[in-house]
Amino acid sequence: MRDKRLEFSFIINASAEEVYKAWTTEEGIKSFFAPGTGSIEIKLFGDYQIYFFPENPADQKGAEDEKVLSFEENSMLSFTWGMPPTFPDLRANQKTVVLIKFERADKNQTKFSFSQSGWGSSDSWQRARSYFLIAWGNIVLPRLRYRFDVGPVDWNDMPDLSKYELVKDADMIL
Repeated sequence: MRDKRLEFSFIINASAEEVYKAWTTEEGIKSFFAPGTGSIEIKLFGDYQIYFFPENPADQKGAEDEKVLSFEENSMLSFTWGMPPTFPDLRANQKTVVLIKFERADKNQTKFSFSQSGWGSSDSWQRARSYFLIAWGNIVLPRLRYRFDVGPVDWNDMPDLSKYELVKDADMIL
């Protein structure tokens, strides 16, 4: 069976410390990932709550019950990652694992490596994997790159991220 892990790697024009903080602080999360957060606790099994729709009722805000699995300051972060409401069968009782590595590439550059693993083989799992290939590759990670090239994302005036997209021909995948 082939490895189904999603993987992305690229250089970010910022220090590893800055990029790590973008993923591990409420202020950092809001600068590129999502307009809101619940609790961000960088400790073993600490909360890692990302609110894509902070105004929605509980259980509909986004990634509300994710947990930190491991971390090494300025170097590595891993956390659980569940499914969006469009995959109710998986959202109810399944998780994947995201692993991010931050490696100094140059004085003010970071080699950023992202992987998401733990995929099943059913049709639902395959559709979820395709969804996340686009969600990470053409939305979240391009916003991260934009954040360090241009500045924080303005959630009221979303930027054109096309030059930062990591997955070409995305419409062929979904």
